[in-house]
Amino acid sequence: MLDACYTDAAVQTAVDLANTWKPIKGEDALETVAQLRDFLDAHSPAGQATGPRRLTGTDLVEVREVRETVRAVLERATTDAAATAALINDGLRRSRATPALRHEHDRWWTEVTADSDRCSAHLAATTLSALAAVIATLGPARLGVCAGSNCRGTFVDLSRNGSKQYCTRTCAHRASVAAYRSRNARG
Repeated sequence: MLDACYTDAAVQTAVDLANTWKPIKGEDALETVAQLRDFLDAHSPAGQATGPRRLTGTDLVEVREVRETVRAVLERATTDAAATAALINDGLRRSRATPALRHEHDRWWTEVTADSDRCSAHLAATTLSALAAVIATLGPARLGVCAGSNCRGTFVDLSRNGSKQYCTRTCAHRASVAAYRSRNARG
């Protein structure tokens, strides 16, 4: 969507952050400060690494709290939009997020930033404002959890038809193969 108040990169950061926790497997890709630095480096604007700022265990704990909020938003959006809005608003308040009007290349947009130097505050402002913008422009049904039987991966559906059910093509393929086998086993 051309004039949406989110970027695909910010939405993907939100999904990737939520999916660092794999509840069915009990795997956590944010267990160490080194893993946090790798995540932040991979999700920084092009060419901007987290830099010399020293990340600490406190940063890790705070980012994991942001992850819990982001994951809850993605999991609940389709079933309880009002509670989802409250989660987003509370998360933005806690991060002390502030909207700013920007202009570049003959285009205006709003960007939400944190007035704190904490990496968790910036991550919360970026991810929660992007999810809020998706809900405002496309509706809460565009946020979801994978329909795969052994997956709880999250996704945001930015497609034109809004029919996404699986977090990845791999999960969609597994479901398709399982359905095919089930049909052939009966006949």
